[in-house]
Amino acid sequence: MRLLHTMLRVGNLQRSIDFYTQVLGMTLLRTSENPAYKYTLAFVGYGSNPEHAELELTYNWGVDHYELGTAYGHIALAVPDAAAACAKIKAAGGKVTREAGPVQGGNTVIAFVTDPDGYKVELIEQAQSA
Repeated sequence: MRLLHTMLRVGNLQRSIDFYTQVLGMTLLRTSENPAYKYTLAFVGYGSNPEHAELELTYNWGVDHYELGTAYGHIALAVPDAAAACAKIKAAGGKVTREAGPVQGGNTVIAFVTDPDGYKVELIEQAQSA
């Protein structure tokens, strides 16, 4: 078994595509519409299946926001430099909600950003392998 994708319901599909592609540097991989059931899907990521997991953005026509609840945590992305990633995200109009710094009780450097629908994205600093 392997992870294929994670799905997020979004209130404005283009706004979310712009955030994940322009602010977080993902690529729009494909889109599809289902007029009979009134929804549109957009898949974004840093590569396609099967080499990479994807993020499915689901827009249910006419729904502009969702209550996120307390069960959802976050999506995590590996970055080589969390502080530099935060600066780049802020410069692109993204919202940093926790600046880069060590995780409580540890040494791993993390940061958090929030997407336009309020979903949290954790940036985890990891050295890139050669």
